[in-house]
Amino acid sequence: MNRRPFIVAACGLAFAGAARAQFTGPSAAGRPSRVADLPQARLGSYVTVTGHVVAHLRGDYYTFRDSSGEIRVEIESPVWQGRAVSPQTKVRLLGEVDSGPAGRYLWIKQLQTVD
Repeated sequence: MNRRPFIVAACGLAFAGAARAQFTGPSAAGRPSRVADLPQARLGSYVTVTGHVVAHLRGDYYTFRDSSGEIRVEIESPVWQGRAVSPQTKVRLLGEVDSGPAGRYLWIKQLQTVD
């Protein structure tokens, strides 16, 4: 009796179950934060802030403001996705807390406009 087809089918079922598995650990979605909380945030942590991009500083750097204060943010071209955002446009930013020679800033991974 040839067992090869049975073994191949059993292996296929085992791998199919693994392919359906889902990650259940912590998410990089970013916990909601305020600008005033960011000086105490752990470097490398992800946060979500809601407010306004109020000024262009240079290159990919902008000033972001919420009700608690201002912080420098780095928003690379692909993150904008061609959207026009003015200082009056309310946005939600997902970013990584980072630090450079000019102090703490957020490296933005995702930008959403908020109605």
